[in-house]
Amino acid sequence: MKSAIVTGSSSGLGLEITKSLIEAGFQVFGGSRSGTEIEHDRFYDVELDITSEESVEEFFETVKDFTENVHLVINNAGICEMSPLTEMTAENFEKHLSVNTLGPFLLFKHLEPFLVKKETHIISLLSTAAHYGYPNVSAYNASKFGLLGLLESVKKEWKEHGLRFTNMFPGAIDTPLWDKMGTKFCREKMLKVPEFMEVFNFIVTANPNIQFPEITFLHREGYLE
Repeated sequence: MKSAIVTGSSSGLGLEITKSLIEAGFQVFGGSRSGTEIEHDRFYDVELDITSEESVEEFFETVKDFTENVHLVINNAGICEMSPLTEMTAENFEKHLSVNTLGPFLLFKHLEPFLVKKETHIISLLSTAAHYGYPNVSAYNASKFGLLGLLESVKKEWKEHGLRFTNMFPGAIDTPLWDKMGTKFCREKMLKVPEFMEVFNFIVTANPNIQFPEITFLHREGYLE
């Protein structure tokens, strides 16, 4: 049985991804702070604060109790808050870097012993904000650009393992996250979750000899501004 890790599994895309992977036959270790609603004999709901190295270490100790091999990693946990630059606090800026950039660093730092040579596939959800600057999300933009740089370095360090890396750059997706943002963006111009999952499932189920280093996709209306 193949094993998968999903960070941020408790809600939004992480929750949908987790459900899909269980349905596909994976043994899934979901990491989140608040817990995940799923109850299944192939799902392990593990408490995880992605910003804490101690928590990340404990997460992998739990994974080790069940498997020594991780075939699929979904680097999904993240935050996004909107605020003009002059109103963004240093504390909030640091929070974005801590969750969106430091968190994946800690995940990768403790992942290597579980890698399966020429098999493990690491999929990271970066958003178009990793290569396209949006107004009023300076902290989010900076954290995602930073994550992209981290991934480029990790790819080269782990080249000998023969892994597959896929960086997903989706445009805005209509999830409950936008309910908390207080914005007036048209939700009809956002991708729907099933549309995102269509692309995600295509990547996961594709022939393992095919690699998708980067894939950008967004609503036909274009970038959301």
